[in-house]
Amino acid sequence: MRNLLLVFLLLFSFSVQADDEALSVSVKRLTMDTALRIAQGAVQSCRDQGVQIGVTVVDRNGIEQVILRDTLAPQITLPISKGKALAAVNFSVSTADLADRANTPIGRVPGVVMSTGGLLIEAGGVIYGAVGVSGAPSGKTDEACAQGGIDAVLEDLEMAM
Repeated sequence: MRNLLLVFLLLFSFSVQADDEALSVSVKRLTMDTALRIAQGAVQSCRDQGVQIGVTVVDRNGIEQVILRDTLAPQITLPISKGKALAAVNFSVSTADLADRANTPIGRVPGVVMSTGGLLIEAGGVIYGAVGVSGAPSGKTDEACAQGGIDAVLEDLEMAM
């Protein structure tokens, strides 16, 4: 009888735990229009400085949502901007914070670019994705343009929380 009671209590406790565990997660994503606004904001921010760039916006999984290349930006800006966005979203930091890893085995993973110019798209503690910019004379300018793109939507994202 005692063993039967013990078995019953164990089964009951496991079923209670299973009911408390979440069976799915909710993920917030940028709409295509919002991702486009970020990319266009980055392009405009660099144009205001007389610079033509390539920009890539990726979602939380690193999948491209928007890729833009300004009229005179070289083709090479596209894979570099994508690599910066991928690095930022996969490591959940600005690519400027990854510079010390660039010459390590992880920094040489194909498609990942750990130089300044990739920023997380984050609002209210939620990471939506990342934006990568390439083509400016310096990584700091790339990063400033990426921030200009994020700033174009940041208030709207925070209000939507």
